[in-house]
Amino acid sequence: MDLENAQVQMRKGILEYCILHIISRGEIYASEILDELINAKIMVVEGTLYPLLTRLKNSGLLDYKWVESTSGPPRKYYVLTDTGQLFLDNLNGTWNELSDSVTTIISKKSK
Repeated sequence: MDLENAQVQMRKGILEYCILHIISRGEIYASEILDELINAKIMVVEGTLYPLLTRLKNSGLLDYKWVESTSGPPRKYYVLTDTGQLFLDNLNGTWNELSDSVTTIISKKSK
């Protein structure tokens, strides 16, 4: 089995959750989302973020607004919709259960 592929798959599995969590803090520009994901070593490929943001918006979980910029073109700032917040609240419960389960499994000592 390819270790790098397994690591990528693990990151992909939590990417949507992390993006929703970042956006839940308040309106945010896509490059700020990308910076946080890169700094947390969750994502390193910019081309992954924009299609995912579009999919989340088309699913009704996000919305955006255009804000004029003093240093260039207008910027698109993302926010969670009420549906997105409810979805995230449910994912938080799932994450807590999974995290507890994995911790239980990996903390057991061998016999």
